[in-house]
Amino acid sequence: MDVVLRQVEQLPALLAVSRSALVRNWDSLTLDRALEWARYFQHLYDRFRARPQLREALGRRLRRSQPYPLLGFPTLDRCPQLLGLALLENRALPPAACRRLPRSLLQPPGAGPSPDPRGLELLARRKAAACLLALPCRPPRRLPGPEAQLLLSRLREEGQEVGEAAGQLRWLCGVLEQLPEPRAFEIVAAALALLKQGRGTEQAGDGDRDASSLDGYQASAAGDGCSAGLLLSWLLGNQERFSAFCLCLPCSYLAFLAGHYSQLNRSYLDLLTGWGSHLLYDPLQGRWVKSYLDKAELSWEELKERFSCLCQESTLLKEQTQAALELLRTQDGDFKVRGLSVWTDLLMEV
Repeated sequence: MDVVLRQVEQLPALLAVSRSALVRNWDSLTLDRALEWARYFQHLYDRFRARPQLREALGRRLRRSQPYPLLGFPTLDRCPQLLGLALLENRALPPAACRRLPRSLLQPPGAGPSPDPRGLELLARRKAAACLLALPCRPPRRLPGPEAQLLLSRLREEGQEVGEAAGQLRWLCGVLEQLPEPRAFEIVAAALALLKQGRGTEQAGDGDRDASSLDGYQASAAGDGCSAGLLLSWLLGNQERFSAFCLCLPCSYLAFLAGHYSQLNRSYLDLLTGWGSHLLYDPLQGRWVKSYLDKAELSWEELKERFSCLCQESTLLKEQTQAALELLRTQDGDFKVRGLSVWTDLLMEV
């Protein structure tokens, strides 16, 4: 077992080399040897996946390897695909090795006349999904529904392979942090909306659901809940990120999400409270103005529009928003006239 552990320690180095300029010295023999190692690691996955203690030992050895902290035991099953993807993208690979690579991926040595192409199909599908997620939005501006569906699909696949929420969250962070912030925010918002829209559609058809499909429905609901929890963990786990998210999206869309996710609604109200506290009343202008330009993110008009959107989204959200404003007004002195408390004036407006 010590020999196997030492061999597994070489996987991060193999993947690192495959993405570096060192492959310019690779010939066809070197390429075949690298792919043989990748298939050997895949064989280790098949051999040890039913043995929890050995799985954990291999996973620990991979996780402590740098600079690839996201590697884990499930990575072994994808080694040929990961190596193939890295080499296909590496322009330093010599022409002879480039010509041999697709044939080696499609027809591994000893595979027989009918190799299983599913690994390469999965590789192509994931690469296409990654490219599409990174595409910039084009006018007219829209929330990227297809890209969000791809993200949710890959998140569910990662859940089936990794099996633990912490591993899924690490994967999600790695994907989203590669995207520019506005793009990542729009995809996450669309994914959260799709989870609620899809669940609403399924619930509308519950009258025709028989008992045999109930278990599948409950499993699907649990999976959607896990996906939503992971997206919210990424979004709400960093205050600056959540603030940028709320400034990036239309207030009507934020109100929709707040109406479906109570955790997001609480954080959003806390954020609006912080922004509103930096407004001061200017008696000469007769309106609320920003006290510090570097702290007050919203003007009075923008803050009023956001609270109005929350009140217009649903009766429940309106009651929660008004209750929050009434509590803030009370804490601010419970004034009933304009110009003394921003919360009093907001209550009068919304």
